[in-house]
Amino acid sequence: MHNLAIALHKKGFEVSGSDDVMFEPSVSRLKKHGILPNNTGWYPEKITNQLDAVILGMHARIDNPELLKAQELGLKVYSYPEYIYEQSKDKQRIVIGGSHGKTTITSMILHVLQAAGKDFDYLVGAQLDGFETMVKLTPEAPVMVIEGDEYLASPIDRRPKFHLYKANVGIISGIAWDHINVFPTFKSYTDQFDIFIDTIQPNGQLIYCQTDEVLNEVVAANRSTIEKHAYNLPEFVIENGITTIISEGEKYPLQVFGEHNLLNMQAARLACESQGISSADFYSYITTFKGAARRLELVGKNESASMFKDFAHSPSKLAATIQAVKTQFPQRKLIACIELHTFSSLNKDFLAEYAHTMDEADEAIVFIDHKTFEQKKIEPYAAEVVMASFSRNDLLVFNDPSLLNVYLSKVKFLNANLLMMSSGNFGGVDLIELKNKIL
Repeated sequence: MHNLAIALHKKGFEVSGSDDVMFEPSVSRLKKHGILPNNTGWYPEKITNQLDAVILGMHARIDNPELLKAQELGLKVYSYPEYIYEQSKDKQRIVIGGSHGKTTITSMILHVLQAAGKDFDYLVGAQLDGFETMVKLTPEAPVMVIEGDEYLASPIDRRPKFHLYKANVGIISGIAWDHINVFPTFKSYTDQFDIFIDTIQPNGQLIYCQTDEVLNEVVAANRSTIEKHAYNLPEFVIENGITTIISEGEKYPLQVFGEHNLLNMQAARLACESQGISSADFYSYITTFKGAARRLELVGKNESASMFKDFAHSPSKLAATIQAVKTQFPQRKLIACIELHTFSSLNKDFLAEYAHTMDEADEAIVFIDHKTFEQKKIEPYAAEVVMASFSRNDLLVFNDPSLLNVYLSKVKFLNANLLMMSSGNFGGVDLIELKNKIL
């Protein structure tokens, strides 16, 4: 929301906002642009007929006093994705959907478009090198690249976000059941991707991953007449810890690795081709791509060990990320730690989806902060339940961040890698401090 506020401020709008709690980096960024609220909290008296519109964030409550005042006055209330569409309806829209890889694919497209000197607007879910904010909106750009997830648009608009963008070029990276608090059955979840395909505009195109069986079934059953382009893994080699793509006799060494990243790259390549960028130019530009924040991000390394952090939290992301590190460094021991933090991942009935997802790790650790159960009002369960769900008897389970920190600090990282995966923060464990201890 703060990135959108800054983008609209730069575009010349008069922008104000409110929140009950504010964190960095939003505080510093809003202050830099002179639009930081003087006080936190809700002030319905500030909602008047002088406002052109109110944009409602996903996490606002349905009884928010400012929202109630806006509705009482009959003001136009947009959800975040509704307003993004409003600002981009005269542009070509490239919308990236899928259960995993959305941020990376979006980031790759932005990196290449920028390197090619293209003019474009964007919305991306991570901070990227070379981009000041995560949202850009201008009158001039002919195209907008939008990371579009399947979660709900707002408390008063229960449609998935990516249905509202009306893509001209739609991408689906894969389908793996998530957000079970909203989509309680697998069918109700996959249906959202079928609807997304139907929202792609006439003469548009769908780009989708051919290696995903569920996605292939959804695409095959869909009756939309748009063009549908499947992608697969490119030819590549791994030498001395570096992945190199081979295309038309040329070699392109990459700064990222993992088969999931190579698949993401093919989605980005096809999207960039829709903007007139050749495959050769795409591969040339992508060699300087360092990855999105918290997506297999290198925290630190020495001659015999590396530490990575990743946003992975769903079963499919967990398995793909572990496989990527183990394949890239086959001779090194892999210690993998996942924090179960989201509502879906903590749901006792959903835990079975994690069966065998950590099998490729030499040592597997699951961390669940005991406070998270309280915050999400979920009944705690024993470590044995987690071990059974992951189908791994030697699984280590921690529920206290200090004990996890002590354990990892004592491990001898010689010819070994540590992979820390979470959409949270491991209960406050300082990963930089941990890195300094073990490396």
